Amino acid sequence: MKKFGITILLASLLASTPASAQSADVDKRVDRLEQEMRAVQRKIFPGGSTRYFEPEITAENGPASPAASVTTSAVSDLIARVDALERSLANLTGQVEENGFRLKKLEDRMAAAAAPAATLPAAGVSGSTPKSTPAPATEAAPDPQRVVGVAAIVMPETGDAGEDAYIYGYRLWDAKFYPEAQAQLKKMVEDHPSHRRASFAQNLLGRAYLDDGKPALASVALYENYQKRPRGERAPDSLYFLSTALVQLGKKADACRVLAEMQDVYPEVASGRLADRVTSGKAAANCK
Repeated sequence: MKKFGITILLASLLASTPASAQSADVDKRVDRLEQEMRAVQRKIFPGGSTRYFEPEITAENGPASPAASVTTSAVSDLIARVDALERSLANLTGQVEENGFRLKKLEDRMAAAAAPAATLPAAGVSGSTPKSTPAPATEAAPDPQRVVGVAAIVMPETGDAGEDAYIYGYRLWDAKFYPEAQAQLKKMVEDHPSHRRASFAQNLLGRAYLDDGKPALASVALYENYQKRPRGERAPDSLYFLSTALVQLGKKADACRVLAEMQDVYPEVASGRLADRVTSGKAAANCK
């Protein structure tokens, strides 16, 4: 049916023009179509077999026929060449689909290889004695003296919840109950982030980590106090203790930069209330 429709269409076109002009025009258009098809094939299959690139039907070289026979031979030749193009296109489509199928299988294999292999539990042997599972570790009993000491420290009740929370954390730190002080000071900052004492509590939290032998945690807490509360009353102190934590971590050059920033940002405090600490901090960090 397709060939018959193409034949009728081409015959109607040929009937409206002279036979020689029809043949030349049709040949030119089909030649261009074949060239475009070969270009597409070369793009998709570079270096492929030459049988895909040459036209399957070529016009015969022979003496010119009379005008009456040119029309019939041109139509027949055109139909054959269109059929050849259709077969080439079908082959091309089939190869594209086959390549897509192979690519899909390859992707599935790669995905399966990347997935972690599921481990199966070893089946128990009949009659064998089951292995005993270790008992969960029990927490060490708290030191009775420590419990009594912490309980002896009472939170004040001044009516200012933020102030009371900070003073209670300070008392725990002053009594050297560092883990309890750390928990209390963190809670104070979380519950009262806008309170005046939040700067004090965060700074003292860093000091509690330092006193507890945890300079890495101290550096985080102290830098956070300076970053979030640069105008807080203990922001300059946090920079000094941050330099101390960095020295303990073996980062003396960074400690010197922190002290230099402290002098730039808080020159009055660095040369006044904290002057002695700045001097000792520079000596500990070997600052020039």
